[in-house]
Amino acid sequence: MPTSTNTIRLRSLNKKSTQKQLLKVMRSFQKFCRVAFSPTVKNKRLLKDRFVNKTFLAFTLLSISMVVLIAIGLFYKSIPLLDSTSLSNLLLSSEWKPFKEAFGFYSFIVGTLWVTAISIIIALPLSLLTGIYLSEYAHVRVRKLVLPLIELLSGIPPVLYGVWGVLVIVPLIQDRIAPHFVEFTTGYSVLAGGVVLAIMIFPLIISIIIEVFDNIPQDLRNASLSLGATQWQTIKKVVLRKSFDGIIAAVVLAISRAFGETIAVLMVCGNLAQIPQTVFDSGYPLPALIANNYGEMMSIPMYDSALMFAALLLFVIIFLFNTISRVILYRIEKRNT
Repeated sequence: MPTSTNTIRLRSLNKKSTQKQLLKVMRSFQKFCRVAFSPTVKNKRLLKDRFVNKTFLAFTLLSISMVVLIAIGLFYKSIPLLDSTSLSNLLLSSEWKPFKEAFGFYSFIVGTLWVTAISIIIALPLSLLTGIYLSEYAHVRVRKLVLPLIELLSGIPPVLYGVWGVLVIVPLIQDRIAPHFVEFTTGYSVLAGGVVLAIMIFPLIISIIIEVFDNIPQDLRNASLSLGATQWQTIKKVVLRKSFDGIIAAVVLAISRAFGETIAVLMVCGNLAQIPQTVFDSGYPLPALIANNYGEMMSIPMYDSALMFAALLLFVIIFLFNTISRVILYRIEKRNT
């Protein structure tokens, strides 16, 4: 009897010890789970960072996909025209007769180039001289006063520039400038479009040029001045040479901006489908073609596709110029760091 009783006691003790060990293991496992999976401060921060990163990535991909979708949509709508007419005929022919399904874009391309070239020729020297003065000569107070006024120009709606061009630039060309060079002109010309565009892209070029000038180390200027160079010699030999790539980037970006302007150009260029021979002739830039004829494009077969092809041309040109300017600016920033 004593032996059996002792055996029972040992078994009960072993059972209790086993249960205690199991409880310890379970408690330690629960503690581990709390530490590993509980939302501590560190884990909360990591989760927030991941959420923010994923959100920003999603919006970035969305913006990129919008550009791709626009390009695909324009190309898809242009397929009927590309199937019926070769690309060379579309780009090199100047015959524009929608009723006969003759769509030649050469005159519109030339008109766009005329207006853009005139605007750059006018805006670049003014922007460069203004940027040099504000960056190298002007007092800080003058710079703080003038820069906001220049930036204000970029916020004015394009239609106001167009109205100003119709009321001021067109009569000025017709009555004061053109009579010295040609016998007759209405004033609605590629020159009027170029002048209006020059004022519109003026703030853009200045802002980039001043930013490029400010990125040039002051030590280079001081070194040039310490060697006996004048301030103008320092600007010409140091500042302008170091900022040459940035000025080119500003010009390229301004060209892409000028290519896309529509309303102001439409109001002052005359909108005649012809190849301008002089700056006093009327022209018909691509943006004006799209805006002026979009309402009636559904009434004529292939008109829809032709205007979408014009939009595709603008998209490709602006995309290329923007990409080139961004690459140049990126190289400048990388070189200065």
